[in-house]
Amino acid sequence: MERSVFGGGGVAQSDSISVSAIVAQTVKGSHVLKIDGYSRVKASAGSGKFISSGEFVVGGITWDIRYYPNGCTPKTSGWIGIVLHLKHNHATGVEASYAFSLLDGAGEPVPSYSSGKGTARTFKCADTGFGCRRFIMRKALEGSAYLKDDCFSVRCDVTVSTTAVRIPRSVAVPPPDMHKHIGRLLESQVGTDVTFQVGEETFAAHRLVLAARSPVFMAQLFGPMKERSTGHVRIDDMDPRVFRAMLHFIYTDSLPDMDSGDDARAMAQHLLVAADRYDMERLKLTCEDRLCDNINTGTAATTLVLAELHGSRGLKEACFEFLKSPGNLKATMDCDEFQHLTNSCPSLLSELLANVAP
Repeated sequence: MERSVFGGGGVAQSDSISVSAIVAQTVKGSHVLKIDGYSRVKASAGSGKFISSGEFVVGGITWDIRYYPNGCTPKTSGWIGIVLHLKHNHATGVEASYAFSLLDGAGEPVPSYSSGKGTARTFKCADTGFGCRRFIMRKALEGSAYLKDDCFSVRCDVTVSTTAVRIPRSVAVPPPDMHKHIGRLLESQVGTDVTFQVGEETFAAHRLVLAARSPVFMAQLFGPMKERSTGHVRIDDMDPRVFRAMLHFIYTDSLPDMDSGDDARAMAQHLLVAADRYDMERLKLTCEDRLCDNINTGTAATTLVLAELHGSRGLKEACFEFLKSPGNLKATMDCDEFQHLTNSCPSLLSELLANVAP
């Protein structure tokens, strides 16, 4: 791992047929960019202006990172932008994927501030760049623990695609399918050793699977609680459909198929609450991601309250960004749901106004 800091097929000829294959391979590398003197750097570069990191090499290709302290464009001036750039021309282009992550004090990625997600791009010539133009809002960073002593760090993970010619082996390894096998345990009910009474429905499950996926279930089923001895848990404040969907995620690491529209949004909201209750971070972020795609004038107020009550920082910031439009803010305030926001989270109202004020 490198770091930078700134302050301011061939065919065989023979009597028989031979076989070869062109196989895609990848080379991975990471670069940590430390912004030392965040305030000074922010003051020195206007919107659309960037500061480049030191150069680094991954897969034999030279790269750098461009840091936009006041946004890549005037429309994103309230955001910090991070873009990966190719430094030299390549005749055939370079296929690579990237991911950016904000690092915490221990140097570990912050899940809610990771972007790029390994999207493959073709970098064709020098100065070709791809990245995240809305990486993190400046206000969010400045109010977080990740900006310490006027410094913070971002890691860029780069994967460069290459090709190689080789004779294929006779054994083909299929993609991972553990989730399918664990999912069949839930379907077959073989070996279940705990039951849940949720409303009028009963669900059978496996203690070890639940405990492995949720620290709350670990304490509930293997800690000094009565459910450990009885093997039966009653849940009175959750819809059976929500519990069934949560079980599906626990066993398969994916959400079940859900209809689009209001029902799907409501299910995502209820699942986010359940994920927060059982400390299932991946499920919670999955629900946040779905809800971010369904923010409108009719849902923004209730979504903002949900994000506030359950510590969903990314979802909360998405709502603030939507409400920065005067038209969206006015239409949202005219909805009945906005009264729920003022009644249930009055402190959120002042924070909302502070974030959307021009």
